Amino acid sequence: MLRALSIRDYVIVERLDLELAAGFSALTGETGAGKSILLDALKLALGERAEASVLRPGAARAEVSADFDVARLPAVREWLTAQDLDEGEGGECVVRRTIDASGRSRGFVNGRPATAAQLRELGERLVDIHGQHEHQMLVKRDRQRELLDVFGGSREMAREVAAAFSAWRRVAEQRAARENAQRTSARERELVAHEVRELESLEFDRARWADEQSEHRRLAHAQELIESVSECAASLDESEDSVTSRLAHAQSRLADAATLDPALEEARRDAQTAAVHAQEAAQQLRRYLQKLEVDPARLSQLDARLKAVLDVARKYRIEPDEIPQLLTERREHLESLGGVESLEQLKAEEARLEKAYRAAASKLSAAREAAARKLGEAVTRTMQELAMNGGRLEVALVPLEAPSAGGLESVELMVAAHAGQQLAALARTASGGELSRISLAIQVLLTDEASVPTLVFDEVDAGIGGGVAEVVGRLLQSLGRHHQVLCVTHLAQVASHARHQWRVSKQGSAQGTVAHVEPLDADSRIEEIARMLGGLKLTDATRRHAQEMLQNAAAAGTPVRREKGRAVTGRR
Repeated sequence: MLRALSIRDYVIVERLDLELAAGFSALTGETGAGKSILLDALKLALGERAEASVLRPGAARAEVSADFDVARLPAVREWLTAQDLDEGEGGECVVRRTIDASGRSRGFVNGRPATAAQLRELGERLVDIHGQHEHQMLVKRDRQRELLDVFGGSREMAREVAAAFSAWRRVAEQRAARENAQRTSARERELVAHEVRELESLEFDRARWADEQSEHRRLAHAQELIESVSECAASLDESEDSVTSRLAHAQSRLADAATLDPALEEARRDAQTAAVHAQEAAQQLRRYLQKLEVDPARLSQLDARLKAVLDVARKYRIEPDEIPQLLTERREHLESLGGVESLEQLKAEEARLEKAYRAAASKLSAAREAAARKLGEAVTRTMQELAMNGGRLEVALVPLEAPSAGGLESVELMVAAHAGQQLAALARTASGGELSRISLAIQVLLTDEASVPTLVFDEVDAGIGGGVAEVVGRLLQSLGRHHQVLCVTHLAQVASHARHQWRVSKQGSAQGTVAHVEPLDADSRIEEIARMLGGLKLTDATRRHAQEMLQNAAAAGTPVRREKGRAVTGRR
């Protein structure tokens, strides 16, 4: 719900802060006082096109800020999260728009920059504006289809149809792509298949590759290794002048010397240990020589193996260790290109999903057909009470040439505003006031299901009066039990049914004409309703009539507000 509206330097508004409440609120005042300007400012905040002409004369920048409570609107909160525009504390959502003298505008949601498109998307989830000069949501085909599904209790069924259509089309696109690939990429499939076979034939393994390289180095230098190891083994323990012989001699001399000086005993033990290590090293070298042999056949085999791996690596411009990854990629590519078997599987899956979609869509069509008749009859009855005598509304269901996410038919509201008028599309035949009243009738029917929390009506009472205005007031009062309703009106019969009433007026100042808005308490409401009934010269009889209207409205629905409101002026 809209909790507050703040306006700065917009048209004739210098500074204005409104605190709004739940229920039905009426904005009243003399013609030209600026009532609709407040709604225009709200529309600007919610993404409407910005122009420099809306700046108050002499101002450098105009600013409009709207504070919404979204704590009980999970869909809006999810949208904010998806857009990285999370709500503030306590479910607060603040939308702000500024315009400078050059016409440049900036938008913000909860203090974060937002595009005009984002403001519009958010606005459609928060406020539904019905005005005489609007391209309202009601004239949009998608909105009409949605309204019919809401009225018929088929929203969940419609979601299932949309999901089934999406699944079907996704597989259909895959099948088409696969067929196209088979027609145009046979050569590519053969090339990729050849690459896969080539890479698979290597049977490349990183650990095995390391072992093969090590073995190749050993065999390639086998003779050199034999000579080096033999020489080292001899010098350690085989020649007359070997290391072990020298260490044995040193150990013997040190043993004799240690009898003379025990301090040499540690050196003797170290010499003994060194002799043991030298013997062990010599034994290891002899064992190594026993295993080491020159194997030209094995070396030739390894030469071929290494060459094959390195040739493939150079061909694909990768390191040998990257061959397994390349093989995985080529296999995935080959699978994506597909073959006859995978194409047949896709065709079977596509047929299954199409059947499921058509079954769900046919069920939805039947539900829509029943709901269309009931909706048309219900709106037609209400139209008779809203100065549209003889008018009627029908819901046309036109089969589509091709199935869609919305079902097998298009939905269009057809209306004849008066007796003798031919049915035609709502967008083309209804005037602004008629469209507003038809929309009002539909909104009342959908009160329990409507997802938008705030409904705004401008000029909803255009061209009506008397008893019809009384009906409009009661309908708005009924809507106010479930939604926040804001209505700009010049009819006392409508305003008297409001729970809250605001008076808009213009005042002169040194800076020019500025708007002034004030909430009305019980006494002020009587005066304002009386003015609306009798003009500038008020009489006691007019005041009594106004009081009686307010009392009757209170008895008919939500009690009128009795507490004294906080004064809010157009200037501070």
